[in-house]
Amino acid sequence: MERFYRAALQRASGIGIAGVKRLVEYFGSAAEAWQAPAAELTACLPAAAAAGLRQWREEQPAYPEQLAAICRQKKIALCIPEDPEYPALLKQIFQPPSVLFYRGRMQPTVHRLAVVGSRRLSAYGRSVAEALALELAKRGVTVVSGAARGIDSAAHRGALQTGRTAAVLGCGVDIVYPPENRKLLDAIAEQGVVLSEYAPGTRPSPAFFPARNRIISGVSSGTIVVEAAERSGSLITAEMALSEGRDVFAVPGSIYSATSQGCNRLIQQGAKLVTQAQDVLDEYAWAVEDKKAGQTDSASAPDLSPEEQAIYALLSYDVPQPVDAIICRLHGRDASNVAFLLLQMELRGLIAADENRAYSRVVKEGTL
Repeated sequence: MERFYRAALQRASGIGIAGVKRLVEYFGSAAEAWQAPAAELTACLPAAAAAGLRQWREEQPAYPEQLAAICRQKKIALCIPEDPEYPALLKQIFQPPSVLFYRGRMQPTVHRLAVVGSRRLSAYGRSVAEALALELAKRGVTVVSGAARGIDSAAHRGALQTGRTAAVLGCGVDIVYPPENRKLLDAIAEQGVVLSEYAPGTRPSPAFFPARNRIISGVSSGTIVVEAAERSGSLITAEMALSEGRDVFAVPGSIYSATSQGCNRLIQQGAKLVTQAQDVLDEYAWAVEDKKAGQTDSASAPDLSPEEQAIYALLSYDVPQPVDAIICRLHGRDASNVAFLLLQMELRGLIAADENRAYSRVVKEGTL
């Protein structure tokens, strides 16, 4: 129950991570601190924080037991810095979380790299994020991101194709946010881990995301920024990584793209330019699996008919092509047949359409 008492202390107004640490050090355990006489709390806490804890205990005297029951019911686990499950790198940051809630399986000793970027991604950004994450995961690296719309979700999807990924949330691990990511989060929990420092039932809040970002960079040896505007939450993650002495990498983008300005600026400031996963892996002395021989070349796709191959050859990973342009470039082939073939290739996961029904290739293993 120690973990649940520590989580209960953290919920009290004015306590915070530093306050929980002081209470545990002073009383010997979170359980003793939770049950300590009110007069003794002021010996290690400021008056306002002590008052906040007293009020919280009076309002929710059974909260540790209730939290334990909720976690059992929802199959949510907890770990604290003293536990072997707690990521070793995370212990090294300023104010590591007092408690981590998680669904899935924690692997504290694996190699981790963060892949983050803009919520408003381009086709180029989506393809690069998926391809980098896919290749890193295949090499045994756990890909860490924030499960947000855009680059984060693309990175998780890429990693799930070949290995393991970790999603760090700015809400409780039982909350689906954004709502369209329910299946993705379930897949991550099944194949990797979904974690948060916030208790079950905690709704997302803008104030939580900067704190979430410190965990993304904190559990990772390095952070790769794929797409980011000049002012972006991804750049906050990169700044946090730098402040903790971690590596920062950036994928270059068009000088005309607003979502590449942040990445290009990071490169100007000394971040390592990344065009493939090996650029990142070369920075570490990790024993990683070599690329498999005979992978599919990015210029073609397996099991395509001649007509499908002709369509596929016209498409790229970064610039979506409208249906009309595809038909025109196929020199007058039957429009209905081209539309049918596009649909079949989309259903097979070889290509994807954007909101304007313009098509681009989908990243598969071996494209980076």
